[in-house]
Parts: sequence; structure tokens; C-alpha cells
Amino acid sequence: MKFLWYLTVVGIPMSLGKTFPTLDPRTGEVIAQVSEGNGEDVDRAVAAARKAFDEGPWPRMTAYERQKIMLRAADLIEKHNDEIAALETWDNGKPYEQSAKVEVPMLVRQIRYYAGWADKLQGHTIPADGALHVQTLHEPIGVVGQIIPWNFPLLMFAWKVGPALACGNTIVLKTAEQTPLSALYVANLFLEAGLPAGVLNIVSGFGPTVGAALASHMHVDKLAFTGSTETGKAVLQLAAKSNLKTVTLELGGKSPFIVCKDADVDQAVELAHLALFFNQGQCCCAGSRTFVHESIYDEFVAKAKARALSRVVGDPFKSGIEQGPQIDSKQFDKILGYIKSGVENGATLEAGGDRFGNKGYYVQPTVFSNVQDNMAIAKDEIFGPVQSILKYKDLDEVIHRANNTAYGLAAGVFTKDIDTANTLTRALKAGSVWVNCFDIFDAAIPFGGYKMSGQGREKGEYSLKNYYQVKAVVTPLKNPAWL
Repeated sequence: MKFLWYLTVVGIPMSLGKTFPTLDPRTGEVIAQVSEGNGEDVDRAVAAARKAFDEGPWPRMTAYERQKIMLRAADLIEKHNDEIAALETWDNGKPYEQSAKVEVPMLVRQIRYYAGWADKLQGHTIPADGALHVQTLHEPIGVVGQIIPWNFPLLMFAWKVGPALACGNTIVLKTAEQTPLSALYVANLFLEAGLPAGVLNIVSGFGPTVGAALASHMHVDKLAFTGSTETGKAVLQLAAKSNLKTVTLELGGKSPFIVCKDADVDQAVELAHLALFFNQGQCCCAGSRTFVHESIYDEFVAKAKARALSRVVGDPFKSGIEQGPQIDSKQFDKILGYIKSGVENGATLEAGGDRFGNKGYYVQPTVFSNVQDNMAIAKDEIFGPVQSILKYKDLDEVIHRANNTAYGLAAGVFTKDIDTANTLTRALKAGSVWVNCFDIFDAAIPFGGYKMSGQGREKGEYSLKNYYQVKAVVTPLKNPAWL
């Protein structure tokens, strides 16, 4: 199989005809050859997007017309749910049931959510001192560059493309080299829905070439990036050194999950398990530091170990599978390296600790107890199925330890006491705090980080502010009837 899409809504062939393989993480075998973009291809994509914005119909359409195209695209995605889910699982390794029943429906919901916003973006009239008529206009920024990661290709596509289109922008989007297939497929459904040529352009390739070219491009007006904090710093530097384009970043995390002394231990164990092991642990907001009160610590550890040992690992296309393979050999080796460091640093390995099977990139669900804050497994973003369980004595202590990190993407709190919940939700320095739940990603709920976990917010009304400019228009009034 060979995927040669490049500019999905323009149909321009690749400049060099070069391709790269995308792999099946279940086996390490090649799924397809994908067209590999370079700096010249980014130039061509940006030129197409610029023409579509400056001369094309998209920003000049009524908001209602843009809305209808986005809704048609959502309908087509919903119609092709099973094919898209299969591509996502094949390319990424996540369980098919998760792709088909959760992530593709969430993609559809997100596009419909932003389609609904398209005709509701409006400025204000503002009273001012003097005989003046003052109004604000919310205008599309222009050409938007977007770089999405490999762990949630479909959802990140929706989080970025949805608000950008609703506001009337045109887009050049780089897929992750590990998982290009589903975004390419979905982008062609937007074309089928009637999206004009040049509005949504997809360039597949690698960070040092396509990503760097997009971040540093002088004719890209705004950049949105989701990925590691290290890469986010590089992206921000390139944007600043070029044309000071506006940048939003959704970066890494090392989220605390705090289990209070009044918790129902069985429920807390299951929720903490979900918070860490969901999506093979490949989640930026994973609850990867499980803080448990000393009075229930031993019971929690024993039950967390049992739950990890019962987790069903295997071929993600099979029914009932909870955990598929990691994305690739690089991530697989990284995770095993962190597990080794945990053992060497004195943490107690309760479960897992090695590869699962002898083919593909599967890692056993792993649980460590007696983890200390200074250990690498407690400080670094592992991005894998490794749960670190830490003991604490009181709220002041756990607040200090939970916040003692460079990250601030998310946090979880498990308690029956409303006063405890209120204390923690206000004290924790994180963009999302989930109380007695975790990983709630409703289309309307904003998501983003404090500190080195990013800048700006994805999803919800807040995300729209990333994709429009505010212009103040002031006109003198002569003999006004009122002010």
C-alpha cells in the first residue's frame, strides 16, 4: 500500500517524490509508504494556504456556509467511523474499541462543536469617553501552522483544525511521522464535504525538516504545537526568530493523582489505574505520580498490583484488549530504560517490569511502590505504562510535593470530603484538576497547562481566542442622539 497524499485539498505532488515508511507497532512491519515533505513542500503548502486566505472564498464565506461544510465533514467522518478507527489502531497501536467507540466519535463531536461556533463569533460595541462609536472586530489571523503528535492523532487534528476553520483561517498541518494515516484520510473527507482548495493542507514528514520549516516560515501567521516540552522550546525559538508569529503550546506533564485518606480504596485503585495506563500510558496528562495517604498506602499498593497483573495486553484489534503496543522501538526502549532506573534507584517493583511477548513493542503493565520524589521515574515524563506510587502524611505535604515539578498540565483528586476537594483544586498548579474522575475531555472543556506544560488552551470557547485577532475600530460621532 502506498499513500501519496501531500496537499490533500490541492492535489500537488511531492517535490522530490521521496517517501518514508509508517510501521505497525504490533509487529514493527511496514504498513505503507507515505510521501515525505521537505522545506520546499512547506513553501508550496503555505503559498496555497495564503492564496486561499487572501483570494479564496473561505474567509469571505458567510459563517453559516463555513458551518455547513464543517457539519458535512463531521457527517462523513461519522459515516466512515470504522475505517478511520482501523487506520488509527493499525498505525498507532491503541485498542480498536477505544478508536471506534471513543476517539472517532469525539473527533466528530469536536468538529460539530466548532461548526456551531462559526456563526457566533462577534465583537462588541464599547462605550468610550467622548462622542465616539467604538467597536471591536474578531478577524481570522490568516495562515495557521499546526503540528500534531502521534499519541492522539485524530483528537489533536480536531482540537487544532476545528477552531481554526470556524474562525475563517487556512491551515498547513504537519502530521507526526509515526502516525500520518488517519489525519490524511480525514482531511480528504473535508475535501469531499466541500472545503475549498488550499484551505486545509497536510504535509507529512519529520520535525527537523517539515516541522522546523513550518515554525520558522515568514508567511505563517500563527503556530499551534502539541508534543514534548523539549521540542516545544525549539518551536518557540524558531517562531520568535522568524516573524514573531503567535504560538500556542500543549506540552508534557507529570501529573499527580492524589488519593486521600477517606477514599474508597477499590474505586481509587481503578481510577488511578485508568489515569496512568489509558492509551498505553502515552498520554501527556497521565496521572503518573500516584500519591496515597499513609493510612491506606499498603492496601492501595496491593490492590494496584493486582489490577495491573489483571490488565489484558495484546493485539489491539481483538475484543477485550485493554492495552496494545507502544508506538515504536524508540519509545519501547525508553520505557524499559526508566523501569531499569526505578529498580536501580531502590523503588520496589510490584508488577511488570519487562516486555510483553516476543514480537512488537508491548510493555508489561508496571507498578512501583516506595517511590521517592528524587527518582527519575517520579520526575520525568515516561510516557508509558509505569505507575509510581508515593506515600504522604497530610495535605500541606502533598500539595508541596505535587507542585514541586516543572510541569502543570493536570491533576487528579480522589476524596469524599468537599472541603478537602476545594482545598486541593485551588492549591494545585495545573490547567485541569479532575475530582473523583480523570481524563474527561468534553468538547467544551478547555485543556492546557501551567508552567512548562504549555501556553494557551485547547478545546472549548477559550481555544477560539487563539485563532482570531481583535481589532478596535473608532469613529467620531457628530451630534449623537445618545452616548
